[in-house]
Amino acid sequence: MKTSPVDAVVMPESVGRGLLTHARNEAPLECCGLLIGTKEQVVRSARAHNLYQSPTRYRVDPVDHFEAIRTARNEGLEVVGAYHSHPGSLPQPSETDLNQANYPQFVYVIVSLVSKETEAIKGYRMRSGQATQVELISHEESRCAGSIRGEGNR
Repeated sequence: MKTSPVDAVVMPESVGRGLLTHARNEAPLECCGLLIGTKEQVVRSARAHNLYQSPTRYRVDPVDHFEAIRTARNEGLEVVGAYHSHPGSLPQPSETDLNQANYPQFVYVIVSLVSKETEAIKGYRMRSGQATQVELISHEESRCAGSIRGEGNR
């Protein structure tokens, strides 16, 4: 897996905080959802039901996916990515993540809850079983160097 950022996506700090909150609320199970915005920027997230209800796998409920598509279109936006949590592992794509990534244009964001001190969010493009890290840039703060860190007890 390549780890140096080759592209970047703007994702407001507030969106990152929302992803961390969703992950904490669903732990020890994986949470999942979709990212709404444009090719260059995530504007907001849309929570989805994890059909697997598993601590190590996720599947976005198609009903939630289609609702996110409809809502985004009504706002002049699109679904540009997906996110899920790794409650007990680092924010790196697993073999399952790589094999089930069906949208090569998506940014896939992984939220790690390994410990409150090391909560982190990282983004990737996943194509043909390979992941390339995407730099997540917050316009509310300075560049995030590829990840957004949590602050523990929020």
